[in-house]
Amino acid sequence: MRYVGEYRESRNAANHDGGGLHLDENATRLGFARGGAVAGSIHLDLFSPIVLELFGKEWFESGSVSIRYRSPTVDRERVRVVVEGDGAQRRASIERDDGMLVGEGTIAVGAPTEPSALRSIDLHEHPASELRILDGLTEGDELPTVRRAIPAARQQALLDEDLVTEVLDWHRGDSPWGGAVVVPQLFVHELHRAATAYLDPLVAANGDALGMFGALEIANVNGPLIVDRDYDMTTRIHALGDSPKAEHAWFEVTASEAGTAATVATLFMQQRWLKASSPRYA
Repeated sequence: MRYVGEYRESRNAANHDGGGLHLDENATRLGFARGGAVAGSIHLDLFSPIVLELFGKEWFESGSVSIRYRSPTVDRERVRVVVEGDGAQRRASIERDDGMLVGEGTIAVGAPTEPSALRSIDLHEHPASELRILDGLTEGDELPTVRRAIPAARQQALLDEDLVTEVLDWHRGDSPWGGAVVVPQLFVHELHRAATAYLDPLVAANGDALGMFGALEIANVNGPLIVDRDYDMTTRIHALGDSPKAEHAWFEVTASEAGTAATVATLFMQQRWLKASSPRYA
């Protein structure tokens, strides 16, 4: 089975919000000639109507989207999702309207027999030789737990400004789970903040560097995440590495019901910090 989504224009909201490689001036300075990159998290919004159509309500309780990014896009470039296969886990890709591959991976529901796209990667395929930007970080580190809610006001602002590529009624108000479901981009951003509360000061102490998402997996375990509910978020560093252009970390953020050990959702991701943006590589 092959499912092809409609073309949509993903917005680069961070170009107006002071955000790293999403800013045109930073992107151009570092060799991204076409301008600021749309965050990979924003492309995940494309999947909302597709997982609902293919998997139904169950995806929001026990489903995942797992994508490794291949090529960046810029503001308002037309992109779509293509899904192939049958069963609980299927191949998925994001492509631009000229056929350029933006990202590829899997979508799934329930308990597939095979690991997701990102969980099947050898996380040590590019082992670290010498870490300068991430000096002080170690594989296996457990970062401090933070308790935070995902603000309904922040989600509503994104919706009001038309910055969510695909919107479901469940994102706007009541859902079968008793509140508005968190949109995918905010799922990423808010769990990511639990990790960067520690990582950003560490990188800044090492001279600072601009980061970008290399891969993202959002997974509902006993989902979904609901706005304005408190969650305890814990982060574990799975692997560290580098390449000629960047240092990177693979890490996982687990969001649990506040005060309990009941996992609601996880974010598993690779973040890259560009060497060309760091004084440690000047």
